[in-house]
Amino acid sequence: MALETPSPLDQKILEHFPGLVVRKDLTTELKQNAVVPTYVLEYLLGQHCATDDPAQISEGLESVRRILAKHYVHRNQAELVKSTIKERGTYKVIDKLTVELNDKGGFYEVEFTNLGLKKVPIDVDFIKRYPKLLVGGIWAITDVEYELPADPKASPWQISSVKPIQVAGVDQDEFLAARAKFSTDEWIDVLMQSVGFNPEPFTRRGKLLTLIRLIPFCERNYNLLELGPKGTGKSHVYAEFSPHGMLISGSEVTAPKLFVSNANGKIGLVGYWDCICFDEFAGKDKKVDKTLVDIMKNYMANRTFSRGIEQLTAEASMVFMGNTQKSVAYMLKHSHFYEPLPDKYIDSAFLDRIHAFNPGWEVQPVRHELFCTGYGFVVDYIAEVLKHLRTEDYTGLYKAHFHISSEVSTRDQTGFEKTFSGLMKIIHPNGKAKPEEIAELLEFAMECRRRVREQILRIDDTFKANDFAYQPVGGGPAVTVLTPEEQQYPAFAGLRPLNPEGAPEITSAEAVIPTVAVSTPANTEPAKEQHLVVPENTKGWSYRRLFADHLRGCSAIMIRDPYIRAFHQIRNLVEFLRMVNEITPVGDEVTVHLITGSDQETMEKQVENLGQVQDSFASTSTPFSWEIDASPNFHARSITSDNGWKITLDRGLDIFQFFEFSTFKAEAAIQEARMVKGCELSFIRKPDENK
Repeated sequence: MALETPSPLDQKILEHFPGLVVRKDLTTELKQNAVVPTYVLEYLLGQHCATDDPAQISEGLESVRRILAKHYVHRNQAELVKSTIKERGTYKVIDKLTVELNDKGGFYEVEFTNLGLKKVPIDVDFIKRYPKLLVGGIWAITDVEYELPADPKASPWQISSVKPIQVAGVDQDEFLAARAKFSTDEWIDVLMQSVGFNPEPFTRRGKLLTLIRLIPFCERNYNLLELGPKGTGKSHVYAEFSPHGMLISGSEVTAPKLFVSNANGKIGLVGYWDCICFDEFAGKDKKVDKTLVDIMKNYMANRTFSRGIEQLTAEASMVFMGNTQKSVAYMLKHSHFYEPLPDKYIDSAFLDRIHAFNPGWEVQPVRHELFCTGYGFVVDYIAEVLKHLRTEDYTGLYKAHFHISSEVSTRDQTGFEKTFSGLMKIIHPNGKAKPEEIAELLEFAMECRRRVREQILRIDDTFKANDFAYQPVGGGPAVTVLTPEEQQYPAFAGLRPLNPEGAPEITSAEAVIPTVAVSTPANTEPAKEQHLVVPENTKGWSYRRLFADHLRGCSAIMIRDPYIRAFHQIRNLVEFLRMVNEITPVGDEVTVHLITGSDQETMEKQVENLGQVQDSFASTSTPFSWEIDASPNFHARSITSDNGWKITLDRGLDIFQFFEFSTFKAEAAIQEARMVKGCELSFIRKPDENK
């Protein structure tokens, strides 16, 4: 493998954290063949490839490959591995182990996830040493033995050793001394690389939006909500980053599994894990146990839950991740940001316990160039650092420099203080930072809590509205913190007049909030029925000129065109969607559905491209869907809208002649600059079915 020269930051990481870093693209390469969490791979890479020496990396990489090839259990090779254990008598395997108590026999039994072995006895000493075996299980290197027992009912499989795949411990003083060698900007980039992202494409705010996902690992009982489009890597950190986190489906958890079983008194996930992430949390079709919601509300507020009359406590943080289907403007204008959640969770008491709402719609979709090729911490090392920091409390560190100058509720203050504390631990683990750095994190934390509060106001008018503002201790103007969406869409956000007392204030953006136009000016001429002939080889035509007047005011469009297959045809579709998007009033939504045809030669690429279009427009004001009609008689092409118009097109959307695409050519950016094919269109008003 060809290796690039490490960057100055990479060299600095290698110098000050020797043996604790790894090249992140090696992890990506290995994951193609082994479906194991990142921390498992990087545990092995950290032992063999924690260097910048090309020869040692190549040799270490081969060693890790050999270990995985020899000991990692693929499901489809489970029988072969069992046979190897039987023939050799003992063998090391890398697999996930989960333990249950056999209450009738009074002993513990292991289940191997990939190897498929169940009810394998395990010594109680392993359970005492690694209690997470009982809840969720752990990845480990295990010595498995085979010997036929005298008792035919007993298991022939035995476990002689269990070694969890995780860093043994961290010297916190050494960590803090090494952290001091990095500037704040450098350290943020180190953390981004450690999470697996190349920091260069991210803005400073984009980095904070990513790093806030680490707070549940270093802050006890922290409750984070993130909703946004799919494909932004929301659950990546919780699935791959730490052996102290558990990722579960939001619809697969029960009260006994999460908290405690009244049947046997067994403590659930919150008693064993630092962070529990509910993936795919949104969805109106999810079945939700109201009892679970009530228990969660109590736990999220005061860390307690009950088993009968006994009160129990735990420190697990809660993270809720889900996908949104509507644009930010649409949700602000017509509903609220919690709208995608199951109805039983759209409960102001539950939502008020959320400390921060991370705006997932601002997070960049995961794509190849975002992945890190430089060096970052072996994720298990930084996970252990964050676990240690759970014992620290940085919530009040801002008070030496700033005070909260607005009336906020106790929950609001607790919310942004915990977020601030977590960000300080992650970025400034020694608790020391410049006043301007403290202000940056405090403002970001207040914004994330303000988003929680402002959206609750939309569903519960018993909650009190208030401003979020802070002020330097030594005097100076108060800074009122607004969310970006409030600044972008003040007409929909319901902004209240700031500063009724008349004291000097500035907004968090330090700028006047712009007025947002909520509609696109329409042609004063009413749309009319007509037959239009577009002459061959002419210019000056565009989808906007042809279709906009007849599509304004609709909320749904159906395109029937059997030839949206080739790249240029799908590019035409994207330009049509962009035109519809431009004429749609801000905060409204127009759904566009395509019915098209296909053929065997192009179907695979066509499906891939249409899928990308659907994903990319999902959170815009023009959500797109499509289907393929295989009927051989499918020829007619039309655009039908729910505002009463049908447009027939003899060429469909494919009206432009070929042009050589270049970013710098007018034809690429301006449809009117293109030569057209001759075509004819008919604009027909459909009869009103309600008359």
